[in-house]
Amino acid sequence: MHSDLSVLNAQRPLVIHLVYSLDVGGLETLLVDCINRMPAEKYRHAVVCLTRYSAFADKITQPGVELYALNKPPGNGLRVHVDFWKLMRRLRPTILHTYNLAAMEYCFTAAAAGVPVRIHAEHGRDASDPHGLNRKHNVLRRHLAPFIDRYVPVSDDLHRWFAEVVGIPAAKNHLIKNGVDTARYAPRAQAGSAAPWRAGDIVIGAVARVQDVKNHQGLVAAFALLRERLPALRDRLRLTIVGDGPLYGQVKQQVNDAGLQDVVWLPGARADVADLLHGFTIFALPSLAEGTPVSLLEAMACGLPSVCSRVGGIPEVVTHDVHGILVPVEVEALADALARYVQDPALMARHGAAARARIEDKYSMAAMLGAYTALYDGLCARKARSRQRPTVNS
Repeated sequence: MHSDLSVLNAQRPLVIHLVYSLDVGGLETLLVDCINRMPAEKYRHAVVCLTRYSAFADKITQPGVELYALNKPPGNGLRVHVDFWKLMRRLRPTILHTYNLAAMEYCFTAAAAGVPVRIHAEHGRDASDPHGLNRKHNVLRRHLAPFIDRYVPVSDDLHRWFAEVVGIPAAKNHLIKNGVDTARYAPRAQAGSAAPWRAGDIVIGAVARVQDVKNHQGLVAAFALLRERLPALRDRLRLTIVGDGPLYGQVKQQVNDAGLQDVVWLPGARADVADLLHGFTIFALPSLAEGTPVSLLEAMACGLPSVCSRVGGIPEVVTHDVHGILVPVEVEALADALARYVQDPALMARHGAAARARIEDKYSMAAMLGAYTALYDGLCARKARSRQRPTVNS
């Protein structure tokens, strides 16, 4: 272990953020925002990717942030643990902050390498385990507790799950809700976007990585059903799905097979999400599982009403029939909710205004950054005190 934590603190403690990859996504956007906006005089940052990083890393504007890719192959990789241990010994960070299940086990490796403070955050669940009941994964989460100083769930739902299902001690279960930049994501008096739609079109939009847990195929099916049910509005209905991912090709094929290619836009991953959101009429998030989705917070901050699955942390953010409409994970229910909005512009406007007020009140970027900074400060101070405590024989 490091012999003098106070020296590290005096030089601005280094925080290592460990993620599976750094590419376009809600978690990744949150990570980049935290690095860019956390007080520069307090902490230095570096990002380590178990696999790779893309041009999305260029969004990091904080000077001096280093990026590392460990190029982990599929499956368990002992070599990657060795490489990570060597990297930690070379960089000597004060804090390791891991994100989601794929990165969690490296808290043990970091402890062996002498990293004093280890934090693990969970931002959501996989489609294969939407309720977090996988016994093997939960045993791993629980058995790693001695090597993790704090578990950070980002929603009340995940906070309860850590306590009641996983069995994480209350002292280590530290809730920090996601936040959004309410200046960048805000309603616009003059809507406009780079999307290929006309003024007067009714645009249902989604922003999410195209993977199974986000249920884009359910959204396309619901959109097709909506057009069948509302023939009078059929020529104005449009769908935009922003994002890339492993199921992008399947979703595109589904759109083509349904003959919807002229009314569905699939631009892939985009850097101009804030501008694209201003071209949406309704935001849709039909996920199978969620924590506190950043894309939903951004859409609400822009004053958009939303139709979302009633899963995970979403009901904590969206109160049904106040900020949006919550539905079960069913194509017909999703189509029904979208139809309700499409036929009632006044309801859309009312829910959109309430959504913006909700974000301003509960999900600000400043509150989230303050919580993470306080967590870092408190754990660093606690570890420093424990090292200064005299031994029994001294």
